[in-house]
Amino acid sequence: MIFNIITIFPEIFSSYFSESIIKRALDNEKIKINIIDLRDYTEDKHKTVDDAPYGGGAGMLMKIEPLYKSLQDLKLKGESEKAKRGEEKTKIVLLSAKGRTWKQDVAREFSGFDEITMICGRYEGVDERIMEFVDEEISVGDYVLTGGELGAMVMIDSISRLLPGVLGNDESSILESHSEEGTLEYPQYTRPEIFVDDKKKEHKVPEILLSGNHGEIEKWREEQMKFKTKNK
Repeated sequence: MIFNIITIFPEIFSSYFSESIIKRALDNEKIKINIIDLRDYTEDKHKTVDDAPYGGGAGMLMKIEPLYKSLQDLKLKGESEKAKRGEEKTKIVLLSAKGRTWKQDVAREFSGFDEITMICGRYEGVDERIMEFVDEEISVGDYVLTGGELGAMVMIDSISRLLPGVLGNDESSILESHSEEGTLEYPQYTRPEIFVDDKKKEHKVPEILLSGNHGEIEKWREEQMKFKTKNK
């Protein structure tokens, strides 16, 4: 899968994408991430990407021209025979507080695309005319961030781990929190069997997990997933 990120802060992503699972996915060519510097599509010497809103108001808005040019450039670079035949599944997204809320089922939906382009909003917002060239807006939560870069990283992380071969064990993405609506993953434990805190209180691993009875362990885990929901 190909991810394109349009941003005015391209260096923000280098640290996160150079570690852990995402780095392995890149190294193994399971995913490809293109970071597009929006300022490369400006024409003035100051590389201006924002301007004051018509009608007045607080803050500045991202200009439509550089955004449009960056999208057009990506389109030209991605004009494969598959794309020309209309067989390639692509998506263009604007990261915005007004967008559809990002959830696990949405991540699963997006994991079926071949290429996803994400526009990272900044300042007070983006010239509304860009929506004529965007498929939809996505919000990673009911709060406001200073920009869409964190949201883009969240999207790429949550989509990538659903792709075959990205996780060490593909089952990890099936038996986990939010694998089904309203459920959370069962509690898990590792050594030591008994942990003693600084008040000398013992915290033990549930006996069922030490029993060796895999049928009963599986039953216990299913019960934990069934009843442990966000509302309880």
